[in-house]
Amino acid sequence: MREQAHTLFLILSGVFIAALVSCNLIFQKFFSWSPFGLYTFEISVGILPYPITFLVTDIISEIYGRKKANKVVLAGLFSSLFVLAIIMVANATQATQWSPIDNDVFSSVFGLTGIAVGASMLAYLLAQFIDIRVFHFWKKLTKGKYLWLRNNASTFTSQLVDTATILILLCLSGSIAWDKFWLLLINGFLFKVIMAMIDTPLLYLVIGLIRKKFNLKEGQELEF
Repeated sequence: MREQAHTLFLILSGVFIAALVSCNLIFQKFFSWSPFGLYTFEISVGILPYPITFLVTDIISEIYGRKKANKVVLAGLFSSLFVLAIIMVANATQATQWSPIDNDVFSSVFGLTGIAVGASMLAYLLAQFIDIRVFHFWKKLTKGKYLWLRNNASTFTSQLVDTATILILLCLSGSIAWDKFWLLLINGFLFKVIMAMIDTPLLYLVIGLIRKKFNLKEGQELEF
Protein backbone atom coordinates (compact mmCIF):
# COMPACT_ATOMS: atom_id res chain seq x y z
CA MET A 1 0.00 0.00 0.00
CA ARG A 2 2.87 2.34 0.83
CA GLU A 3 4.47 1.70 -2.56
CA GLN A 4 1.16 2.38 -4.35
CA ALA A 5 0.79 5.67 -2.48
CA HIS A 6 4.30 6.66 -3.56
CA THR A 7 3.63 5.66 -7.18
CA LEU A 8 0.44 7.73 -7.28
CA PHE A 9 2.31 10.71 -5.86
CA LEU A 10 4.94 10.42 -8.60
CA ILE A 11 2.25 10.22 -11.32
CA LEU A 12 0.48 13.31 -9.99
CA SER A 13 3.80 15.15 -9.74
CA GLY A 14 4.64 14.19 -13.33
CA VAL A 15 1.30 15.50 -14.61
CA PHE A 16 1.84 18.73 -12.67
CA ILE A 17 5.33 19.32 -14.08
CA ALA A 18 4.29 18.45 -17.66
CA ALA A 19 1.36 20.89 -17.50
CA LEU A 20 3.53 23.63 -16.02
CA VAL A 21 6.36 23.31 -18.55
CA SER A 22 3.97 23.18 -21.52
CA CYS A 23 2.38 26.47 -20.40
CA ASN A 24 5.68 28.29 -20.90
CA LEU A 25 6.41 26.68 -24.27
CA ILE A 26 3.13 27.43 -26.06
CA PHE A 27 2.12 30.80 -24.58
CA GLN A 28 2.74 32.92 -27.73
CA LYS A 29 -0.34 31.68 -29.60
CA PHE A 30 -3.64 33.40 -28.77
CA PHE A 31 -7.15 32.23 -29.60
CA SER A 32 -10.78 33.29 -29.22
CA TRP A 33 -13.45 31.22 -27.47
CA SER A 34 -17.15 32.06 -27.12
CA PRO A 35 -18.91 29.56 -24.81
CA PHE A 36 -22.61 29.55 -25.73
CA GLY A 37 -22.07 32.94 -27.36
CA LEU A 38 -22.25 34.67 -23.97
CA TYR A 39 -18.73 36.08 -23.88
CA THR A 40 -15.70 36.03 -26.15
CA PHE A 41 -12.42 35.15 -24.50
CA GLU A 42 -9.14 36.23 -26.10
CA ILE A 43 -6.49 34.23 -24.32
CA SER A 44 -3.16 32.50 -24.75
CA VAL A 45 -3.13 28.76 -25.40
CA GLY A 46 -0.64 28.65 -22.54
CA ILE A 47 -3.56 29.05 -20.18
CA LEU A 48 -5.12 25.74 -21.25
CA PRO A 49 -2.90 23.37 -19.23
CA TYR A 50 -2.45 25.82 -16.33
CA PRO A 51 -5.67 24.99 -14.40
CA ILE A 52 -4.43 21.40 -14.31
CA THR A 53 -1.53 22.49 -12.10
CA PHE A 54 -3.91 23.87 -9.47
CA LEU A 55 -6.17 20.83 -9.70
CA VAL A 56 -3.20 18.55 -9.09
CA THR A 57 -1.84 20.57 -6.16
CA ASP A 58 -5.31 20.53 -4.59
CA ILE A 59 -5.45 16.74 -4.98
CA ILE A 60 -1.97 16.38 -3.47
CA SER A 61 -2.82 18.83 -0.68
CA GLU A 62 -5.96 16.90 0.19
CA ILE A 63 -4.45 13.41 0.01
CA TYR A 64 -0.79 13.90 0.94
CA GLY A 65 -0.76 17.14 2.91
CA ARG A 66 0.73 20.60 2.68
CA LYS A 67 4.42 19.62 2.85
CA LYS A 68 4.18 17.25 -0.10
CA ALA A 69 2.30 19.86 -2.14
CA ASN A 70 5.01 22.45 -1.45
CA LYS A 71 7.68 19.98 -2.58
CA VAL A 72 5.88 19.44 -5.89
CA VAL A 73 5.71 23.21 -6.42
CA LEU A 74 9.47 23.49 -5.91
CA ALA A 75 10.06 20.51 -8.23
CA GLY A 76 8.02 22.32 -10.89
CA LEU A 77 10.16 25.43 -10.47
CA PHE A 78 13.43 23.56 -10.98
CA SER A 79 11.99 21.60 -13.91
CA SER A 80 10.96 24.82 -15.67
CA LEU A 81 14.38 26.39 -15.11
CA PHE A 82 16.04 23.25 -16.47
CA VAL A 83 13.88 23.37 -19.62
CA LEU A 84 14.70 27.07 -19.98
CA ALA A 85 18.43 26.31 -19.86
CA ILE A 86 18.06 23.67 -22.59
CA ILE A 87 16.10 26.10 -24.81
CA MET A 88 18.72 28.82 -24.36
CA VAL A 89 21.48 26.45 -25.43
CA ALA A 90 19.41 25.22 -28.40
CA ASN A 91 18.64 28.80 -29.42
CA ALA A 92 22.35 29.70 -29.33
CA THR A 93 23.30 26.94 -31.80
CA GLN A 94 23.34 27.62 -35.55
CA ALA A 95 20.94 25.69 -37.76
CA THR A 96 22.32 23.85 -40.78
CA GLN A 97 21.30 24.96 -44.28
CA TRP A 98 19.06 21.90 -44.67
CA SER A 99 17.43 22.22 -41.24
CA PRO A 100 13.58 22.20 -41.54
CA ILE A 101 13.49 24.91 -38.85
CA ASP A 102 15.95 27.78 -39.32
CA ASN A 103 17.35 30.12 -36.67
CA ASP A 104 14.75 32.86 -37.17
CA VAL A 105 11.75 30.54 -36.92
CA PHE A 106 13.16 28.79 -33.86
CA SER A 107 13.88 32.13 -32.20
CA SER A 108 10.43 33.52 -32.98
CA VAL A 109 8.81 30.50 -31.34
CA PHE A 110 11.11 30.01 -28.36
CA GLY A 111 12.93 33.35 -28.15
CA LEU A 112 10.54 34.83 -25.60
CA THR A 113 10.46 31.67 -23.52
CA GLY A 114 13.05 33.13 -21.14
CA ILE A 115 10.90 36.18 -20.46
CA ALA A 116 7.79 34.02 -20.15
CA VAL A 117 9.47 31.59 -17.77
CA GLY A 118 10.91 34.39 -15.65
CA ALA A 119 7.55 36.13 -15.36
CA SER A 120 5.53 32.97 -14.92
CA MET A 121 7.89 31.52 -12.34
CA LEU A 122 7.55 34.54 -10.06
CA ALA A 123 3.78 34.49 -10.52
CA TYR A 124 3.73 30.70 -10.25
CA LEU A 125 5.57 30.53 -6.93
CA LEU A 126 3.44 33.26 -5.40
CA ALA A 127 0.16 31.81 -6.67
CA GLN A 128 0.88 28.16 -5.86
CA PHE A 129 2.01 28.85 -2.30
CA ILE A 130 -1.06 31.06 -1.79
CA ASP A 131 -3.24 28.28 -3.24
CA ILE A 132 -1.80 25.67 -0.86
CA ARG A 133 -1.95 28.00 2.16
CA VAL A 134 -5.57 29.06 1.52
CA PHE A 135 -6.58 25.45 0.78
CA HIS A 136 -5.26 24.24 4.13
CA PHE A 137 -6.66 27.27 5.96
CA TRP A 138 -10.18 26.31 4.85
CA LYS A 139 -9.49 22.61 5.43
CA LYS A 140 -8.53 23.32 9.04
CA LEU A 141 -11.39 25.79 9.54
CA THR A 142 -14.02 23.36 8.19
CA LYS A 143 -12.38 20.34 9.89
CA GLY A 144 -11.85 18.54 6.58
CA LYS A 145 -15.38 19.13 5.27
CA TYR A 146 -16.67 21.13 2.28
CA LEU A 147 -13.99 20.17 -0.24
CA TRP A 148 -15.70 22.32 -2.91
CA LEU A 149 -15.24 25.41 -0.71
CA ARG A 150 -11.51 25.09 -0.15
CA ASN A 151 -10.91 24.02 -3.75
CA ASN A 152 -12.63 27.06 -5.25
CA ALA A 153 -11.64 29.59 -2.57
CA SER A 154 -7.96 28.70 -2.90
CA THR A 155 -8.05 28.56 -6.71
CA PHE A 156 -9.96 31.83 -7.19
CA THR A 157 -7.57 33.72 -4.91
CA SER A 158 -4.39 32.26 -6.34
CA GLN A 159 -5.50 32.58 -9.97
CA LEU A 160 -6.23 36.29 -9.57
CA VAL A 161 -2.78 36.83 -8.07
CA ASP A 162 -1.16 34.68 -10.75
CA THR A 163 -2.91 36.34 -13.70
CA ALA A 164 -2.26 39.89 -12.48
CA THR A 165 1.38 39.23 -11.58
CA ILE A 166 2.39 37.58 -14.84
CA LEU A 167 0.64 40.23 -16.96
CA ILE A 168 2.31 43.06 -15.06
CA LEU A 169 5.73 41.46 -15.54
CA LEU A 170 5.13 40.75 -19.25
CA CYS A 171 3.90 44.32 -19.82
CA LEU A 172 6.92 45.76 -17.99
CA SER A 173 9.23 43.64 -20.17
CA GLY A 174 7.52 44.87 -23.34
CA SER A 175 6.33 41.40 -24.35
CA ILE A 176 2.71 42.54 -24.14
CA ALA A 177 1.36 46.06 -24.73
CA TRP A 178 -0.15 47.81 -21.69
CA ASP A 179 -3.37 48.52 -23.58
CA LYS A 180 -4.01 44.75 -23.57
CA PHE A 181 -3.57 44.45 -19.79
CA TRP A 182 -7.16 44.75 -18.58
CA LEU A 183 -8.58 42.69 -21.42
CA LEU A 184 -6.14 39.86 -20.77
CA LEU A 185 -6.57 40.14 -16.99
CA ILE A 186 -10.37 39.84 -17.18
CA ASN A 187 -10.24 37.15 -19.86
CA GLY A 188 -7.54 35.15 -18.09
CA PHE A 189 -9.11 35.31 -14.65
CA LEU A 190 -12.65 34.54 -15.83
CA PHE A 191 -11.39 31.60 -17.87
CA LYS A 192 -9.52 30.20 -14.86
CA VAL A 193 -12.56 30.69 -12.61
CA ILE A 194 -14.74 28.77 -15.09
CA MET A 195 -12.14 26.00 -15.30
CA ALA A 196 -11.95 25.84 -11.50
CA MET A 197 -15.72 25.37 -11.26
CA ILE A 198 -15.64 22.75 -14.01
CA ASP A 199 -12.86 20.78 -12.35
CA THR A 200 -14.62 20.66 -8.95
CA PRO A 201 -16.66 17.52 -9.85
CA LEU A 202 -13.46 15.99 -11.26
CA LEU A 203 -11.67 16.79 -7.99
CA TYR A 204 -14.44 15.04 -6.01
CA LEU A 205 -14.28 12.04 -8.34
CA VAL A 206 -10.49 11.62 -8.17
CA ILE A 207 -10.27 12.16 -4.42
CA GLY A 208 -13.23 9.85 -3.87
CA LEU A 209 -11.52 7.08 -5.86
CA ILE A 210 -8.24 7.60 -4.01
CA ARG A 211 -9.96 7.52 -0.61
CA LYS A 212 -11.76 4.33 -1.58
CA LYS A 213 -8.54 2.76 -2.85
CA PHE A 214 -6.58 3.55 0.33
CA ASN A 215 -9.50 3.36 2.80
CA LEU A 216 -9.10 6.99 3.86
CA LYS A 217 -11.62 8.88 5.96
CA GLU A 218 -12.62 12.44 5.12
CA GLY A 219 -9.70 14.75 5.93
CA GLN A 220 -7.28 11.83 6.44
CA GLU A 221 -3.94 12.04 4.61
CA LEU A 222 -1.60 9.41 3.17
CA GLU A 223 1.92 9.07 4.51
CA PHE A 224 4.93 7.35 2.96
